[in-house]
Amino acid sequence: MRAVPEPHTGWTFLTNHARVLATIADDQHVRIRDIAAHCRLTERAVQKIIFDLEQGGYLSHVREGRANAYRIEPDKVLRHPAEAGLTVASLLSWLVKDEADRKTARDD
Repeated sequence: MRAVPEPHTGWTFLTNHARVLATIADDQHVRIRDIAAHCRLTERAVQKIIFDLEQGGYLSHVREGRANAYRIEPDKVLRHPAEAGLTVASLLSWLVKDEADRKTARDD
């Protein structure tokens, strides 16, 4: 799991839905508690966002013991007309670093 980012005030480029989806893409077995901490949201807000993403067909989950394993639908097209034709995979390729990039950033 990535480190919790520093507090921030003011506007940002991404929605909370995008942040939650990117966090799940980074670790498909991540706990809601950890998503909430990383995204600076309440656990209840994360639960609602996950529900929204599941209802929209962008995400699904299965229970594995006491935990969830999430599955992102990479070919699902984004909803807003301004992003017509962009898929979840294309969005996530901008947002989620691969493990080698994260290790390099941690070592710097």
